[in-house]
Order: sequence, then structure tokens, then C-alpha cells
Amino acid sequence: MIEARGLSKRYGPTLAVDGLGFDVRPGAVTGFLGPNGSGKSTTMRLIMGLDRPDEGTVRIDGRAYHQLPWPLREVGALLEARTHHPGRSAEKHLAALAAANGIPRSRVGAVLDTVGLTEVARKRAGGFSLGMAQRLGIAAALLGDPGVLLFDEPVNGLDPQGVRWIRDLMKSLAAEGRTVLLSSHLISEMALTADHLIVIGQGRLLADTSVAELTAGGRSLEEAFFAITGSSAEYRGVAPAEHRRQP
Repeated sequence: MIEARGLSKRYGPTLAVDGLGFDVRPGAVTGFLGPNGSGKSTTMRLIMGLDRPDEGTVRIDGRAYHQLPWPLREVGALLEARTHHPGRSAEKHLAALAAANGIPRSRVGAVLDTVGLTEVARKRAGGFSLGMAQRLGIAAALLGDPGVLLFDEPVNGLDPQGVRWIRDLMKSLAAEGRTVLLSSHLISEMALTADHLIVIGQGRLLADTSVAELTAGGRSLEEAFFAITGSSAEYRGVAPAEHRRQP
């Protein structure tokens, strides 16, 4: 379980996260939505201990990330696709992570098989496509068989078959009783994957509810999302009907 309470983070004059609080519970896929610049990536970095909040706390199963004795065994995350050494093979990259975290070597082959990289396990990861790099990042997140998982835009670079695979993987992980936090800009895909949603804008909580509740009354998740986030969007284009050819 992830528990955030009163999280705030400022970078110079920019308030990226503003008094944010929520719970991410086990046994469900929790979608993390918000416009560009809403603070999603910053929040995930705060959860993973990569940045320190100026105010507030965040706990993973009751402890801050830096208090976890074997972090990779308790929480796995894909925050960026290309975090591996380009000169290492996928197999050696995962083997190094396993050795550093007291994880059995057998897990390397298991997660490579899970993400479909067994055939390229000994190839240099620097030559991987974005989609393959995403799969390697997911393998690293799963390596320690953790109970808490965070994924930031995991479908980037994946073809439609890969997107469907991610959807099924997220659901299966949640069905095993794990805590799954999934950030994505693909609202249509989130509608098919998430059970619960946390929506933020300008670093503040806008909604913390189930997908069913948010789409009650027959409106689509996209319609509900725009209704909630309209005033906090970083970019607002001109609607097509407002375009007029000047004489």
C-alpha cells in the first residue's frame, strides 16, 4: 500500500506538488491521471525516494522508501525506459540488479521470459528499440517479486499487441494482491485497465474515485477527465469551431 499525506514539492518558483494526499491500495490497478505538468512524475519520484518532499510524507507499506532494507524486493518501478547501461546485455543488467539486492539469479530468466526478451537476453541493451527498453524496465521492476509496483507511461513505444500485453499484465499483478500505480496519458487505455483513479492538476488532488463512479451516467472517461481537469490544463488550444478564416 502507498500512503501519501500532505505532499508538497517546489523547484525554484514552481510548485510542482501542492498538499497532495491519497492511498493506493492492493488488489486493484490505480490509474494516475493529470494534464501535462500536473505533477504526476514528480509525485512518483517522491514515492520512490528520488526527491525529498518539502512538506508531507509518503509511505510504502508503512515505511519511507529509504527505510526499506531491500527496496527492489518490496517496490518495483518503471519511471524511465532507458536506465540501463547501453553496453550491457539485458541479462547482465538484470543480473547486476539481482546481485545487489539479494535476489536469486533464477529470477533473471523468469522476468525476461515474462516480458518476452528471452531471445535477445544476451544482446546489448543499447541497441534496443524504445518498446524493448520499456520491456526491460518492466522486467527490472518485477525482478524482486515486489508487492508494490509503479509504472510511468509503460506503453510508450509499444505496438498494439504490446499495449494489450501491458493491460493484461497490470490486471494480473493486481489480481495477485499487489499494489499497482499506473500513470498514462492514454485515457482510452486507462478506461480498459484501471479499477480506481487518482486525478491531479497543478499538483493538487482533483479526484480519488473508482472508474465506475467517474463514468456514471453514461459519460466516457475522456469526457469525465476533461470536465475535472479543464481549469488546470497546461495547454488549451482553440476549438475547431472557433477557427475562422480571415477575409
